[in-house]
Amino acid sequence: MTGTPTSLLTVFSDLDGTLLDHDTYSWEAAKPAIELLASREIPLVLASSKTAAEMSVIQSEMGISHWPALVENGAGVTDSNSVDLDRSEYDAILMRLTAVPAELRAKFTGFAQMTDQEVADNTGLSLEKASKARLRAFSEPGLWAGTDEELNTFGEALAEQGISMRRGGRFLTLSFGRTKAEGMRDIVEKLGATMTLALGDAPNDAEMLDTADFGVIIRNDHAPEMPALRGLQTGKITKTTKSGPVGWNQAVLEFVERYDIRKAP
Repeated sequence: MTGTPTSLLTVFSDLDGTLLDHDTYSWEAAKPAIELLASREIPLVLASSKTAAEMSVIQSEMGISHWPALVENGAGVTDSNSVDLDRSEYDAILMRLTAVPAELRAKFTGFAQMTDQEVADNTGLSLEKASKARLRAFSEPGLWAGTDEELNTFGEALAEQGISMRRGGRFLTLSFGRTKAEGMRDIVEKLGATMTLALGDAPNDAEMLDTADFGVIIRNDHAPEMPALRGLQTGKITKTTKSGPVGWNQAVLEFVERYDIRKAP
């Protein structure tokens, strides 16, 4: 990993609808908390469905390029700004997808089928950012146009091909099943963290929230309902009343102060 933490806490955060505003993709409201983490040398590891190409830009803007990131919903880990990734896993997903019955496959429109403009239209991203979103190596996000019953059947057909399906706040994402939680465990081991805080807003963040020592569900009225999590019963996981970066900022500031997380002497 490129960074060497002096804090024993590591913060893992989803992006869209969590640290980034659902509509504007802005993280400006979370700047005070991000700056506090930086001042105390607390690693901020971004964990998102975004690609390595997208993530490197956001990390650079936030000043956290020296920390690793979980890309494409945890299917891959990056620890530098390099985006020259092996795409063989992505190609294998697309190949196996062709084995799914055509009537089900027609209900799913993945990024590989979209142009940069279509991705931009469906995400609100600029054309440049949409192009980076299509530079995939580990997973295939897309839009679902069928019923819930058809979606269940689609998931079963994908499982027969060894492909996992996850619903996020905006897209359905296909991969070979590596999760944010699994990636988080690898990074925790490499960074030597003894305390972890995870923040997310959608069902594809559930395992990461449950795996962390502490979790925060960021309010997102646009996301599918979060499944029941064990930590909600014990108080290990809490919910914000405010959404997006405003809720994220408040939650992180309160957590760091409550546990008096500082740089190691």
